This record gives sequence, structure tokens and C-alpha cells, in this order.
Amino acid sequence: MFKNVFGSGFLVRTAHVILTWVITLILFLHDTELRKQEETGQLVQPVLFVLLVLVSVLLYFAVSLMDPGFILSDDSDLQFTLGVTEEQQDMIPPSTKSLRQRRCGHCLLQQPMRSKHCQTCQHCVRRYDHHCPWIENCVGERNHRWFVMYLAIQLVVLLWGLHIAWTGFSYAPTWQLWLRTNSVLLAVAVLVALLSLIVLLLLGSHLYLVSLNTTTWEFMSRHRISYLKHCGADENPFDRGTFHNLWGFFCVWGTVVWEQVYFRQGSDQV
Repeated sequence: MFKNVFGSGFLVRTAHVILTWVITLILFLHDTELRKQEETGQLVQPVLFVLLVLVSVLLYFAVSLMDPGFILSDDSDLQFTLGVTEEQQDMIPPSTKSLRQRRCGHCLLQQPMRSKHCQTCQHCVRRYDHHCPWIENCVGERNHRWFVMYLAIQLVVLLWGLHIAWTGFSYAPTWQLWLRTNSVLLAVAVLVALLSLIVLLLLGSHLYLVSLNTTTWEFMSRHRISYLKHCGADENPFDRGTFHNLWGFFCVWGTVVWEQVYFRQGSDQV
């Protein structure tokens, strides 16, 4: 389920963890609201903040090391074990049957619908979303919901950290003296603000795509994807309504046979 922690993304993960705890330490060492509460014995918020940072780091490692849904062998029988019978197979037109019998040109394995080969990971990934250099891993069927949860927790930590940094700025009579006194905290605040904006945009875009039951890859490359390029600009064969899309993403576990959803949607339209 998890990859080797000392794999190709070791340096990225190490840098992320070091940066996280260095920023946290700076917020505690400067004269911020967090330090004042710690010194006066009001430990609820300092402890809660540290726990939230710890949860964000653990989620980061979980998403980074988790198998995103690698396809390691042919599983052509999966569709039958999950409810697709031979009679239903025969009802599917030959032109659409070929959509799901496609073999990857790199790993030579059968690709289920919505999967894609990742050149970086050297594997096909189920319900491929994108390869994220931040976590040095693909975001796919198995870790996508955890990736979104990580983004949400990380955004809370960053916004709280930005507020804490703001409370630590000390007064100085001149700009030169103010910059000299608050230079480290200012650098941290700028960095945290920039990261907050990035994470906010990422979280917003992923929640939007999830609500439509589409992926980043499908959204950006639908004109090149065999099962989508014949659809209209606003047509999505996997969309089951916002509520059902969100419920299925966050609350339904296990492998989804997207061929069933795709062809059922097509037959409903006919």
C-alpha cells in the first residue's frame, strides 16, 4: 500500500518536513500570540496548533507514500466480479467495447477506463488525476480523497500560521528599524501567505472538479481522450449530480468500474 520512504522523493519530503517545523519553531520563538499564551500557561491553542501541524505532516506522508492506484497486472475479470455479465457485454456496441480493451503502450497492461500511464512513476494509475511534484507521487483513485483532505488541513494550518505571524510584528519608529526587527517573521509571513494562496487555489479547483466527477487530466485533455472527445463541451458521462459526486468521492470506498457508469449513462441518454 505504501512506497519506500527513501525512494526518489526523499529529498522533496525531507525539505517539506524541515520547512514545516522550522516555520513552526520560528512562530514559537518570536513574540507572537502563540508564545505569549505558552508563557502564561494557556496551552490549549499552542498544543492544538502543534497537533494540527503534526496531522498535516502525517497526511502529507500518507498521500506521498500511498499507492495511488497502480495497475500492476491485467484484471480483465474484475468487471465480471463486480456485476458486468456476458449478456451486458454483448449489448455494448463494438465501437465502444474497444474503449476499455485498450492496452498501455508503455507497460503493456490493459487500461481500465479513466486510467493513464504516468511517465514519472512508470505505472498506469486508476482514475488518474495528475502527478504532483510536491508529494512526488501520482494522485489517483486510492489517494485522491486523502490528497484533498491534506490540502484542507494544510490550508487551515497555513492561515492560522499567517495569523500568528501577524500578531508577532513589533512596533518600531522607522521602517528601517522595523524591517531589521521583523525581517525573519516578515519572510515567514510572506512565504506562508504565498503557500496559502497556492493551497487555496489547489483545494478550490479539486473540489470543483470532484463536484463534477471529473479529473484534472480529463478536464485539461478531454479533446485527446478516446472516451470523452466525442462528448459535447458541457457533457460528462460520469457526472451523477453534485451531491452524489461528492458522496461517492468522500464516502464510497473501493474500486469503481467506470465502464458501468459510462455505458449506463449513455444508454439512459438514448
